[in-house]
Amino acid sequence: MLDYGLFAYASKDEVLEKSSTYWNPGKTRFWVDSGVPLVIDRREGYYLYDVSGKRLIDVHLNGGTYNVGHRNPEVMDALRQAMDRFDIGNHHFPSLARTALAEALITTGPEGLSKVIYASGGGEAIDIALKTARHTTGKRKIVSIVKAYHGHTGLAVGTGDDRFSKLFLADRPEEFVHVPFNDLVAMEDALRDRDVAAVIMETIPATYGFPLPAPGYLEAVKRLCETHDALYIADEVQTGLMRTGELWAITKHGIRPDILVTGKGISGGLYPIAAVLVSERCAGWLTEDGFAHMASFGGAELGCVAAMKTLEICDRPETRSIVHYVSDLIGRGLEDIRADNPGWFTGIRQNGLVIGLEFDHPEGAKYVMRHLYENGVWAIFSTLDPRVLQYKPGILLDPSLAEELLDRTAVAIARAAREAK
Repeated sequence: MLDYGLFAYASKDEVLEKSSTYWNPGKTRFWVDSGVPLVIDRREGYYLYDVSGKRLIDVHLNGGTYNVGHRNPEVMDALRQAMDRFDIGNHHFPSLARTALAEALITTGPEGLSKVIYASGGGEAIDIALKTARHTTGKRKIVSIVKAYHGHTGLAVGTGDDRFSKLFLADRPEEFVHVPFNDLVAMEDALRDRDVAAVIMETIPATYGFPLPAPGYLEAVKRLCETHDALYIADEVQTGLMRTGELWAITKHGIRPDILVTGKGISGGLYPIAAVLVSERCAGWLTEDGFAHMASFGGAELGCVAAMKTLEICDRPETRSIVHYVSDLIGRGLEDIRADNPGWFTGIRQNGLVIGLEFDHPEGAKYVMRHLYENGVWAIFSTLDPRVLQYKPGILLDPSLAEELLDRTAVAIARAAREAK
């Protein structure tokens, strides 16, 4: 019996059956058919436990939501203390917690950003960023990357792969232009007519399998934006918060974005919150009509407190040191594993703890994902390029756990190679 007080199930099979009946049959069936019938029960640090008791090292982290670990004790304590005084607050009025977090974000953000707008999740935050760009420039067109992913909400879905936009009749090529990643000629062609409000880019595209920007590419895109009067929106939802060894990955390129979006890991996975940081030029609508965007749960005060503590943890010098040390340790270990699996494990895309593993099979990462799961590791294939496994260790990972992770990864990759052949 799985008894959780307010609800209970007779078995894991009952959970899966009712999940398909009442929640999402497509997702539930997909994971069962993929050999990953995971139903998460206890979670702690960088471990997940299935209801069966199976332990997994989590290097998916729900897209970076759990960068500082599941149920991080410091963030939990901050949230508990906040619950003695706060709730979500009232989104209409000045707020103690919202103001404090906004100041902290601007202080630690890239130069040139001056105001913060809140959302309850990353997709909504992208919508705010795009609306802001359109208001600022008076233009409608948005340029993004082929196979991009910026969320599933109203405007955000149009910037991503048409797998998602067509399903909901949100594919509007006259408003949303997609160009190949690392292709400056295509980017300049898209911007040439000076009718683009903004270019939106993940600093390293996550759902596309973490292809790395070519040297100078992002810097050149920013210059093209300036030349053709378009704004540069940095989507740092997955690459921010010290994942690359700097608090914001975009700063490693010396770029001052006009708008920056953060979400997922900003509150340690304990309360939904996201934020849009904008320059003074882009902040005009906040003065013109401060009620122009409203979200009852955007900038919820409990979320702001959790985010302040998470941001402080991420920005510690010792956290930066851990990321650099563990990145090197894991990078060298993965190179050894790749050398042991020639012709199968073909590439490593790495910037800090943002890592994509390439395999010589159109769905190679799915094979590896399943064998990792069987061997006690949870990592996910890239939705828009299933040759590539998303491999995202946490930013506070202990070196001893990193060594165990590498051992388990080596076994799983070798087993997957034998199966794929």
